[in-house]
Amino acid sequence: MNPLYILLAIPFFFLLMGVEMLIGRLRNKKWYRFNDSITNLNIGIGQQAFNISFKAVLIGAYIFIQENWAFTYIGPSVWSFLACLVLFDFFFYWAHRWSHEINFFWAAHVVHHSSEEYNLSVALRQSWFHNLIAFFIFLPIPFFGFDPKPFFAAAAVQTLYQFWIHTKAVGKFPKWFEYIFNTPSHHRVHHGVNPKYIDKNHAGMFMIWDRLFGTFQAEEEEPTYGITTQLKSWNPAWANFHYYAEMFQSAKRMTSWKDKFRVIFARPGWLPAELGGTQPIPEVKSDYKPFDTPANKGLNWYVAMQFVTIAAGLVAFMYFFDHISPFYRVAFLGLIIISGMICGAIFESKRWVIVAEYMRLALVVLSLNTFYYFQYIDWFTVMLVSSLTALLLFVAWFTISWRRWLPTV
Repeated sequence: MNPLYILLAIPFFFLLMGVEMLIGRLRNKKWYRFNDSITNLNIGIGQQAFNISFKAVLIGAYIFIQENWAFTYIGPSVWSFLACLVLFDFFFYWAHRWSHEINFFWAAHVVHHSSEEYNLSVALRQSWFHNLIAFFIFLPIPFFGFDPKPFFAAAAVQTLYQFWIHTKAVGKFPKWFEYIFNTPSHHRVHHGVNPKYIDKNHAGMFMIWDRLFGTFQAEEEEPTYGITTQLKSWNPAWANFHYYAEMFQSAKRMTSWKDKFRVIFARPGWLPAELGGTQPIPEVKSDYKPFDTPANKGLNWYVAMQFVTIAAGLVAFMYFFDHISPFYRVAFLGLIIISGMICGAIFESKRWVIVAEYMRLALVVLSLNTFYYFQYIDWFTVMLVSSLTALLLFVAWFTISWRRWLPTV
């Protein structure tokens, strides 16, 4: 499983998002909001940074089982790839379904659903650690003896397939295609908070699993997107951890240790009788409005530039990951996550972000220059001059934009 295939796909992701945005404008539809889209992309950047950090564990687990406990050996071929694709999609269905039916997994998966828009950027809004905790569900495949190459190739194809179905730009396909494959229409249902749409259409590629196991729902009226309790935050870290915090707070209110343990594995929304019991899924209110915050043009452009630098940092982090010491792997991962959080805090006009952003910029410059001094000394002077120049420009830009914005919030 080489996460670098994502690097090759990134330009196509942005190209398709641009096409989708253009189609929306031609149809007079506002499918993208800047703060939501940047948050989606920053969450996706964090996911990729964590994924490459976990890759040794996931690859190692698969290879260890396949080499030591497999019933047979099935080498790489077109047929083994196709078999892996079907098997992977079958186990994905159950991993995805359980991620909606079991609190512990939903707490990791909920981040993908908490955007209240539905566009291609939402496809990249993925949990930072769901792959790690759900990987065991796919472990029967190495027991069957499949070589790692067809397995991870199938995983890559299935992941990339799911990108294009996160769009409103495409209607319904011919009935035969809709019957077999997952489509934008089917997946819009999956992201809906309308009671009849919740916990439906868990398929990755093949819709036959939902039809077979009773979780299929056709798209009727257009869904309302998001989760039943609005996140109301642009913070990527909080988006990934907020449901665990909610589970902890619920458990604190319970008097029975049996209930405290049960909440981990219960369905989302479950509560014991002492706390009122599980409430029915609420209907979408007629006055429902997606969460939003006031915008400032100067700060939005500043965040856009920071996003470009964060994305460039992710590309470098992934490409050179195997050549970076463990210390700098942790340091750069931390900077990527903190940078995304700062973008969210700017959107929310948090007062503490003023000091935090200056500290972050200083940490980025310090980390890069110490890294180059110890590992790429020939480029140290170039990095020192360029990073200090960028630091001065960003400090001036942020200071001016924030001072103009501050009196209005």
